Amino acid sequence: MSDPTHPHVRALDREACVAILARNHVGRIAYAWRNHVDIEPLHYVYHDGWLYGRTSHGAKLEVTGNAWWPVAFEVDEIEGLFAWRSVVVHGGFYTLREDERGQHPEEWNQGVALLRRLIPETFTPDDPAAFRTVLFRMAVQEATGREATPGDAPSNPTKPETTGDG
Repeated sequence: MSDPTHPHVRALDREACVAILARNHVGRIAYAWRNHVDIEPLHYVYHDGWLYGRTSHGAKLEVTGNAWWPVAFEVDEIEGLFAWRSVVVHGGFYTLREDERGQHPEEWNQGVALLRRLIPETFTPDDPAAFRTVLFRMAVQEATGREATPGDAPSNPTKPETTGDG
């Protein structure tokens, strides 16, 4: 008989992590500068090893600048206290500003087309988030994930792959 108060936590392989990234569209990006770490939610699309999204001018861009910057990104699927999946991505953050689209036309066009799957009005006069003028993409260089499921208490509660506090 399963005891739902003792979750089973396991590591996810890369294929499972990619599936979670592909079926979700809201996550959190984390970045650090000197002694400060910040986390911000944003929408995205996963495609072929990259996360594409857009943002507005602000602290995130002041820190990451116009070139590669290391960031972390997290996506969660939560069904209950002991029923969840979480993926953390580490990779490089790259910006493509609207005034730079002529310098990176393939990346710009691909990013816009992918984002229009979520919001067809992206970068049009009817854009509901017109203030988000900076397109970005993030390389999914490393993806790790974990999943908790309700179940029996494991026989060895010290192994981090099979136990957890939810």
